[in-house]
Amino acid sequence: MQSVKDKVIYQVYVKSFMDSNGDGKGDIAGITMKLDYLKRLGADCLWLTPVFVSPMNDNGYDVADYYSIDPSFGTMEDLEVLISEAKKRGLGIMLDMVFNHTSTDHEWFRKAIAGDKKYKDYYIFRRGREALPPTNWISKFGGSAWEMAGESGEYYLHLFDRTQADLNWENEDLRKELYDVVNFWIKKGVVGFRFDVVNLISKPDVLEDDLNGDGRRFYTDGPRVHEHLKELARNTFGKHHDMITVGEMSSTSIENCVRYSNPLEEELSMVFNFHHLKVDYEAGDKWTLKEFDFMELKKIFNDWQTGMEKEGGWMALFYNNHDQPRSVSRFGSDSKYHKESAKMLATSIHLMRGTPYIYQGEEFGMPNAYFDDISEYRDVESINYYDILKSKGMAEAEILEVLREKSRDNGRTPMLWDDSDGHGFTTSVPWLPFAKVPGISAEADLASSDSIFNHYRKLIELRKQYEVISDGTFMMTDMENSHLLCYLRCKGTGKMLVVSNFYDDETEFDLDKLFYETSIDFRKCTFESVLISNYYDLAKVGEIIRIRPYESFALYVEDKHPSC
Repeated sequence: MQSVKDKVIYQVYVKSFMDSNGDGKGDIAGITMKLDYLKRLGADCLWLTPVFVSPMNDNGYDVADYYSIDPSFGTMEDLEVLISEAKKRGLGIMLDMVFNHTSTDHEWFRKAIAGDKKYKDYYIFRRGREALPPTNWISKFGGSAWEMAGESGEYYLHLFDRTQADLNWENEDLRKELYDVVNFWIKKGVVGFRFDVVNLISKPDVLEDDLNGDGRRFYTDGPRVHEHLKELARNTFGKHHDMITVGEMSSTSIENCVRYSNPLEEELSMVFNFHHLKVDYEAGDKWTLKEFDFMELKKIFNDWQTGMEKEGGWMALFYNNHDQPRSVSRFGSDSKYHKESAKMLATSIHLMRGTPYIYQGEEFGMPNAYFDDISEYRDVESINYYDILKSKGMAEAEILEVLREKSRDNGRTPMLWDDSDGHGFTTSVPWLPFAKVPGISAEADLASSDSIFNHYRKLIELRKQYEVISDGTFMMTDMENSHLLCYLRCKGTGKMLVVSNFYDDETEFDLDKLFYETSIDFRKCTFESVLISNYYDLAKVGEIIRIRPYESFALYVEDKHPSC
């Protein structure tokens, strides 16, 4: 597998990126239209959300045919042109593979329901218990994780929407079918794969009630998941040295993620984990309102960075994706300190140990949608939880406030390319309303002398220029500081200090204290030592740096001290 240490990946949520034909939906040809923009940014690879045939109950994560392009996104020829044109610009294409489940419209599932024993064993069917489902497991989209299969008295498992039936990875024929899918797309010229919720593919032999939770402890990082991934790699992408793979890991552990991503294990290049994106959940419940817990965020970063480094694992670095609210609204300030906080968040995550991911619009600070009516939402999870919260007696206004903060549609609103009526995205009515944030667009940002876009470009350039970023060790400092996220990266004599203020209050950083704690000396640094900053100067008074609202910078020195 290809080294990913100096790579940066850009995620395209296809339906919301660029509409080439005026139907209100983004498509593959639209991505091709914007390749020069993405080349200018400097990303190495474009991860596309699923473009396969799908009823779109979960926006393409319910696949009905792994070998065909959904007409709403274009044609196979459109994808072949995209792969070819991207390659000309030094960009690779990564496809999103949904192998935990298929759509109930998939031919395999239709044959299973019709009674074909071969295909029935491709899925997980169990008989119910009198008037109850086989277990009390809860779907991640709300409600039971089981759905009755016609009049048979049997249920099929769906950890997500009821139209997303879980696959039975214990079936060897099923596994071979999935390997054929991956190899088909490798022959088409894609350079990598993102595997959706792949740590959920292995279920226990005996399915039982969870008396202490929603069932996830039984199937998360399941009993044969590593065995399955090794076999997947051996039969597909593992045969090709230039492939990039990433697994989305739900509710996972450091121990398992080391195994998923350590090259010696021969499973995946890297992993996504989401623990740092649950720090604004009250008692673990997403559908609540809570200020993010900064100290918990720091602890999680420290645990994962040091834990993965110690055992040779590799992480994907991100705040944003198609399932998350926008980070500038969530952890920053999308009004008064919009540019400062957007750049701060980028610096804080890009300079860690791992491979950074940029989610479309993040590079110019796209904020949350700020919808004010349930009719504006399209996300199946959000609509389900609107009904669930309403049934629990929550007031309409409060439900809408929760959705404004937590809905996945916050990350799915169409790209704001410019400030025209269709925002440069479409000449029609968009499939999902635009975010209600006048004045923010790619065009407006690029016209600025201090654009967020150029800050991202600089971060990408630095990763390729400095080994201390792409391959240095990690050590967090000032763990007790309630405003600053500070860490050191070290590689040989190269030492880098990264300081990020997550608040609009001024504070201070003491270089003298850092020296006495680490023996690494940044005390003589000047503005020439600054690799990147979201302010124009370094407010240094002696050994003290005055840190301004949402300020973030990286200092680099050559120091003979052996390591962090």
